[in-house]
Amino acid sequence: MSSLPRVAVVGGSIGGLTVALVLRDLGCEVDVFERSTAELEARGAGIVLHPLTVRYFEEHRPLDVAKVVVELPWLRFLDRDGSTRHEERRNYRFSSWNTIYRNLLAHFDRDRYHLGYEMVALDQDADRATIHLAGGDTFSADMVVCADGVSSRARAILQPHIEPSYAGYVAWRGTIAESALSPATAGRLGDAITYYLSDEGHFLVYPIPGLRGELEPGRRVQGFVWYHNYNEGEDLDDLLTDRTGSRRESSVPPGFMRDEHVAWTRRYATERFPPVLAEVVNETANPFVQVIFDVAVDRMAFGRICLMGDGAISVRPHAGAGTAKACADAWALGDALREADGDVVEALAAWEPHQLKMGHALLERSRWIGDGSQFRHDWVPGDPRLRFGLFEAGDSVFSG
Repeated sequence: MSSLPRVAVVGGSIGGLTVALVLRDLGCEVDVFERSTAELEARGAGIVLHPLTVRYFEEHRPLDVAKVVVELPWLRFLDRDGSTRHEERRNYRFSSWNTIYRNLLAHFDRDRYHLGYEMVALDQDADRATIHLAGGDTFSADMVVCADGVSSRARAILQPHIEPSYAGYVAWRGTIAESALSPATAGRLGDAITYYLSDEGHFLVYPIPGLRGELEPGRRVQGFVWYHNYNEGEDLDDLLTDRTGSRRESSVPPGFMRDEHVAWTRRYATERFPPVLAEVVNETANPFVQVIFDVAVDRMAFGRICLMGDGAISVRPHAGAGTAKACADAWALGDALREADGDVVEALAAWEPHQLKMGHALLERSRWIGDGSQFRHDWVPGDPRLRFGLFEAGDSVFSG
């Protein structure tokens, strides 16, 4: 490669770290700017792993992937009484968001991972792109990669006409140690991703590594996601008003949900869910809420600046591929830069069309899955179109 660009990555989450590692290993000088003042956490949330999510680990061998994942051989749907309605063999891998993030961060240069640096503006000329940081500092580079998430400041600057679209429902989420569940419940849920369909949405629960990466049954964590409809306006505003009286924009973190809303989840689960799933909800100390949005840009490349991951196209979680999409953007960007012999503008122009097409296709598929559960009520357990996947339904299954 004739020249290796200097790169600034805005956003230090899994997508941002993946692109930083890919480009660093290509030979670029890379700095990451993360607005959080402390290393990131995802409140114990679990993620479905796709081969692209763990590609860096598989190719560079900084760790054995088997040591950070829970492999689940079964996908199972329950009836109201807790009996099995449908099950099928799958080979999904789950991990905690924190586990993947922590291991990626461990292999990046810590003196180039800058915490407490919030990007507030962007500009560029023919030769350089510059990020302007809160407090007045600036940083110039040959390329700026914006991986700053669903609430992307970069997207608001570069695509001001794009607004997140409320899907009509939220995700109640929470985690609980398997040791806090009854042995019968922990055993019932320990080998599968378990679903329950109701007239008002769907619920799923799955084991993920414990807080210190424990993988042994009984020392892991069970994470649940429960999708429930809320009308936009008064109902949603009330849900997002936290215990301090502040109206949150897109989520209410653990410990900040008002007591009446937490109490409602427990009553609802007790009255309407299979007993094993009701136990998970009732024993979770601090459930929290995330609003489900659709966000899709019509451009990702802007000269020497690009949007990627949720900063460009944010999809509903139902295909289990949001993190994988960000990683796909990262690996494709490395390929494009190599093929363009380091020419940033040429690389981004070549990279953009495929990533836009992939992101929009995933958005449409995840929207179709979610609307089927929440509004059409036409899910059929075992329908292959419901399987997790990035490029197509089912491609998140690991062989072997």
